[in-house]
Amino acid sequence: MRKRRLAAAFLILWAAQAHAQAVDRSAALAGLNGLRAGSGLPPLAYSAGLEKAALAHAGDMARKGFFSHTGSSGSTLETRLTRAGYGWCAAAENIAKGQPGLTEAMASWQASRGHRRNMLSREVTEFAIARGAGNIWVMVLARPGC
Repeated sequence: MRKRRLAAAFLILWAAQAHAQAVDRSAALAGLNGLRAGSGLPPLAYSAGLEKAALAHAGDMARKGFFSHTGSSGSTLETRLTRAGYGWCAAAENIAKGQPGLTEAMASWQASRGHRRNMLSREVTEFAIARGAGNIWVMVLARPGC
């Protein structure tokens, strides 16, 4: 039974990555940290652990044809972070759909009060961004441990 669950988890992660479109991490890092610097905030580091959670959620939304902060299984951001093996203390998530590129996705988040607040949070120290099929974007911001 455990082998089946591991195999299923591997296939889900593989499918999410196979359908994900590449995101320029350097550009995302520069854009987000430029925004934060303009507000006198420290830069964030890019996190592979957060990227794993972002990819999984973007893939889930693309495969199942929905758009929500709640996963198809009823998962929350916090449960997705825990499943990805990320020990979090504070976390936030931005999602977007339809923007053809990173510049447009970042601009839409900056124009939204709630999304901008997430990107300018003093509570987070790391972030990651993923792009799923159909231009579904997920940005996860968090602080590990506590």
